[in-house]
This record gives sequence, C-alpha cells and structure tokens, in this order.
Amino acid sequence: MFLWFLGTALLSVFFVFTDPRFDYRLLLVGSVLPDFIDVPFGQARWAHSLTVAVGALAAVMLITAGRKPIRRLLLGLPIGMLLHLVWDGAFSATKVFWWPFSGSWGNNQVPSIERGWLNIPMELAGAAMILWAWRRFHLAEPERRAQLYRHGLLTDG
Repeated sequence: MFLWFLGTALLSVFFVFTDPRFDYRLLLVGSVLPDFIDVPFGQARWAHSLTVAVGALAAVMLITAGRKPIRRLLLGLPIGMLLHLVWDGAFSATKVFWWPFSGSWGNNQVPSIERGWLNIPMELAGAAMILWAWRRFHLAEPERRAQLYRHGLLTDG
C-alpha cells in the first residue's frame, strides 16, 4: 500500500486545513512512514502507535517554538503519521494503537498486509485521488511541479 496513503493524506489536508502555505513534502513522507518502519518486522509495532505519532507532533512543536518556517516544514511529518493511522484503520488493533499503555504489541500484522486483496481497490482509489490532485493543481506544468518539489506548495487554480 502506497498510493492509498499518499492520496488520502493529500486530500485530507487540502480539504481540512485549506492553508495555501502548507508544506506537503513531509506530509507525504509521514503518510507512508509507519508501514516503511513496521512492514520489515512483519508485525504492527511502535510506528502504528498513537503515542509515537502524538509524541512526534509534540517534539516538533517543542523543538520549533518561535521558528515558523521550520515548523511549517516539519509539522507535515507527524500529521502524515496520524493520517496514516486513521486511513489504515490502525485503531482496530488496540494493543498496538495504545502501546505502551496497553502493554505489549501482541501479534498483530501490519493492517496493510492483513487486508490482502482489499488493498487493490484501495490502491486504485489512491491513484484516482492522486490523478485528481495532479489535474486540480495543474502539476503537468513544470513550474507547478517545481513549486511542489522546492517549497512543498500546491496552489489551487
């Protein structure tokens, strides 16, 4: 699962935050980070825990106090991690989701692996979301893509 998380994170932030200055680069990294960390272990572990995502958010807020440009960049990472948990349904594995308050991780598979064939329609939906964003933000234009790569910005219209 890759496109599902990229598409859902991108559209969630675009429609909820509606901030034209939001930096999408680390948001997209954060939206796939929990799977990149936990999939090699074959089980859902600390990266699928709410504690870790909220801890990352708190760390960014504390470390970047008074430094808005770096905060704007780094804030996308924990937001992406939180959105991954939502769009992955990680909350259904309570021992992992509430770790360390629930004790050990248990023997839960990473939700993306556990879903099996259901991932195919979800990936297709993710591809459709990305295609919609590509058209909406005119990313076929080189200057728009450069603005996304260099500054993380998606301008509407």
